[in-house]
Amino acid sequence: MRRYELMLVLRPDTADDRVQQILDRTTRGIAAGDGQIVKVSPWGRRRLAYPISGYREGSYFIVVFDAPSEAIDELERSLNITEEVMRHLVTRIERPAPRRPEKADEEAAEAEAEAEPEEAESADTDDAPPVDDEPELEGEIIDESESEAAPKAV
Repeated sequence: MRRYELMLVLRPDTADDRVQQILDRTTRGIAAGDGQIVKVSPWGRRRLAYPISGYREGSYFIVVFDAPSEAIDELERSLNITEEVMRHLVTRIERPAPRRPEKADEEAAEAEAEAEPEEAESADTDDAPPVDDEPELEGEIIDESESEAAPKAV
């Protein structure tokens, strides 16, 4: 199963009980398609970038769920015929690969060294630390001096 994120934009004049019915029907539809709800987050009323059907605001909801790809078609069909839904978007979330524990990394390195002893002996034995021991950065770092948006140096 893959992880998906659904963003719903509902009409702002929709009654609270009707909004709850729409969310319940959506989550039941995901569960009926062998999916599992991870999180439902109401974002509240927000101003739209442009008017949709005469409305300048919409009620936003985010639903994060795991489901097979076949369940998405039925979900979108259901949302397309619901009058209160102004817009919806289903996107697939790419999950990062799970990190192996350090102990497993050491064992893999030892197994690799045993498998190819000639290459391990002929390699340079500098005192420099191996590249794998460098800390990993969480996000990408952009040097502002190379950015087009950065002001020019005077």
